[in-house]
Amino acid sequence: MLERIPRRERRDLLVAWAAIAVAFTFLYLRDSVDLVWLLIIFVFSLLTVGIGFVFHELAHKFAAMHFGYWAEFRKDNIMLLMAVLLAALVGVVFAAPGATMVYGATTRRENGVISAAGPATNLVLCAIFAGIYFVGASLSPWVMILGMMGVQINAMLAAFNMLPVSVLDGKKVLDWDKGIFAVLFVASFGAVIAALTFL
Repeated sequence: MLERIPRRERRDLLVAWAAIAVAFTFLYLRDSVDLVWLLIIFVFSLLTVGIGFVFHELAHKFAAMHFGYWAEFRKDNIMLLMAVLLAALVGVVFAAPGATMVYGATTRRENGVISAAGPATNLVLCAIFAGIYFVGASLSPWVMILGMMGVQINAMLAAFNMLPVSVLDGKKVLDWDKGIFAVLFVASFGAVIAALTFL
């Protein structure tokens, strides 16, 4: 699989992964300056948002490649900086550090499927991290925190990307199939509400 991810794309994914992990660290540490806690939350953010973000973008990439198109993630330095600054200053994460560029003239259906692959992957990861959270209840509070963050972050990534605006995934899915859009939209925002209410 790595041979299908060029060096430049790997570098862009790593830079964006680190930046978005910093942004979510600021989000979770709004009222704390404890350096040990900061390091722990940063590592947890790397694991949770790292997995969620990278898998989201790779889902787009491999869905596009399934249809015979070449696709690569490209970071956006301005959006990376904005994500970190907004999280640090106002406690909001605008998680759009770049995009997976698909090369070729896709059909509306292909574009919709490629776009849906990202949020759908985040929803699957929500379920996996929910399992980690509940298993962690009998193992360690650290495992519970990791599971909680994984559910919350992946739910937020799915919901943000399913907004039917501009170049986000939701707009492309809506243009393709309103029923699938409705299912993913409700599931994504339902996951956010459940994660923030019950975890």
